Amino acid sequence: MAILGNTYLDLVEIARRTDKYDNSMAVTELLAQKNPVMQDSLAVACNEGKQHKSTVRTGLPNVAWGRLYKGIPQSKSKTQQVIDTTGFLEGRSTIDQRLLDGLKEPEKMKMVEGDAFLEAMAEEAQNTFFYGSTNTSPEKFDGLATRFSGFSTKEGGQIVDAGGSGSDNMSIWMVEWSDQGCHMLYPSNHPAGLQREDKGIQRVFDEDGNAYYAHEEIFYHHLGLAVKDYRRVVRIANIDVSNLLADPFAIDGGALSLLDVMRKGYHRLHAKQTMDQTFIPAMNQTVSRPKLVIYMNRTAFEAFDECHTEKSNVELRGKEIHGEMVPTYRDIPIRVSDALLNTEAAVA
Repeated sequence: MAILGNTYLDLVEIARRTDKYDNSMAVTELLAQKNPVMQDSLAVACNEGKQHKSTVRTGLPNVAWGRLYKGIPQSKSKTQQVIDTTGFLEGRSTIDQRLLDGLKEPEKMKMVEGDAFLEAMAEEAQNTFFYGSTNTSPEKFDGLATRFSGFSTKEGGQIVDAGGSGSDNMSIWMVEWSDQGCHMLYPSNHPAGLQREDKGIQRVFDEDGNAYYAHEEIFYHHLGLAVKDYRRVVRIANIDVSNLLADPFAIDGGALSLLDVMRKGYHRLHAKQTMDQTFIPAMNQTVSRPKLVIYMNRTAFEAFDECHTEKSNVELRGKEIHGEMVPTYRDIPIRVSDALLNTEAAVA
């Protein structure tokens, strides 16, 4: 028999969230993570329903020096079509209406519970952005680590090897958000972004088939990922975590420093424009948003900060973006993401 408290709000859980006067208390989100990807990302509607087709040039035509009384050889360029798919992430909150009827602030309780669903969905979307794989989870989309997975692939030139091995590695990502680079996808017949829909009071059934009434909310997010030009993304892979913690100036156990691989990654980016101007119709104004972004986890950022402390010439500065002071490297905003793991297998 299912334990209802595992999937439904019960009286014990309600008691934890209200004071002795039956007022709803603020919940400290100890499980909340830093999820900057959805904040930075550019969303593009799919051009074929729930999938997106991109055409990339894979070969240039042959050209030749001309000579008098000689013709021009025929040639053409080569292209390839890439198809990216989307998936949909869902959540459902069901609270017994009798439970809500006994509360002093039922609307606040529903809002607090809904915030947890929003956090969970944001974390899952970001995890999939980095590590999703349709080979192991067909309902998801392929994330960056799946696309930049080996040095022998066409994307291999965009992977910087930091020298680590084993399974205690991490990656730092440099991403250009643009219609020609990396962008999130959403089906053309669905709204962009995370949606929250109040279904009101519904007649539902327990595990014995008996009916009761409950308040339901549905959360859903249709999304995918496209990387049109892989040269606009860089993965700094195989950063050995134990070596990094011991000495960020010797991450390979020798003379290779975290700053060395950051510099190598920067120079492999196809474009260096750090900010983009975007027109927001609803606001009737043009705003600046990050175009190039660096994603690293807390461990990597602490090590990078240590490099900055010891080397005054490290380009770690602050920039105001949307009213928030954000650290930058070579004018590129650095975002700390808790989705990036310290337990990656080495890229071969």
